[in-house]
Amino acid sequence: MNFIFFGNSRFSVFILEELFQAGFKPYKIVTTPDKPEGRKLILTPTPVKIWAQKNGIQTYEPERLDAAFTDVLNKEAADLFIVASYGKIIPEAILDMPKHETLNVHPSLLPLYRGPSPLPTSILDDAKETGVTIMRIDKEVDHGPILAQKKITITEWPTYEAFEEMMAREGGKLLAETIPGWGAGKIKEQEQDHSRATFTKKVKKEDGLIDLSGDQYSIFRKIQAYHEWPQAYFLHKTASKEIRVKVTRASFLGGKLNIERVIPEGGKEMDYKDFLHGYYR
Repeated sequence: MNFIFFGNSRFSVFILEELFQAGFKPYKIVTTPDKPEGRKLILTPTPVKIWAQKNGIQTYEPERLDAAFTDVLNKEAADLFIVASYGKIIPEAILDMPKHETLNVHPSLLPLYRGPSPLPTSILDDAKETGVTIMRIDKEVDHGPILAQKKITITEWPTYEAFEEMMAREGGKLLAETIPGWGAGKIKEQEQDHSRATFTKKVKKEDGLIDLSGDQYSIFRKIQAYHEWPQAYFLHKTASKEIRVKVTRASFLGGKLNIERVIPEGGKEMDYKDFLHGYYR
């Protein structure tokens, strides 16, 4: 089956890797344009574009999914579109274009945790009975019918990055198992129970603030959920000012939060015990 993959992030790459291992290779990839990153604002391709270049796959990088790009896709005559962490709303004219329509990999058991941040929100909520969903995309966000789901039980919360990879790889494997049956017309769609839907929000930088006097397990989950971005931080008063201290590593053992590594504002990463024993007073 000829398919085009829409993706952007590291999550998308993990799915592509699982598809590739299972013998499914997109013949074109749609991603977003290179963006300036870092202090020097170096123009940087998306992780998906880098993966595509390594594997000899042509990419499209449209600024907008407008009529002109719709015409370009129409000429490709793809059998299927697959979307995973693309980050843009795709018009119905594109979604309905392929013979087998457009599928999506979502890292939750839909209709739970619709929206932009299902992974960190699952950690924040301590939702250890989670999973991945393969759905057909319709015009509403994470609303379309379900083709397949796999339940996953988390015993101990890893960092966001580790959780993301685990869920993406499970989603990629489930997608690879689903594509043949979907293409052959052997999979029956199941409408979501929309009355059970829950929604996530876009994470903001200020969401990372923690109060060290609060519930320790909740603080630990916030550190894990925001480990990559925006990173959990607390405010520390020195003799002359208040500084922001990012928490880079923590554990939760015996009902107790253990902060292990931190980065004080304007400083370098250090052991938390060193920070407490004399630094930044």
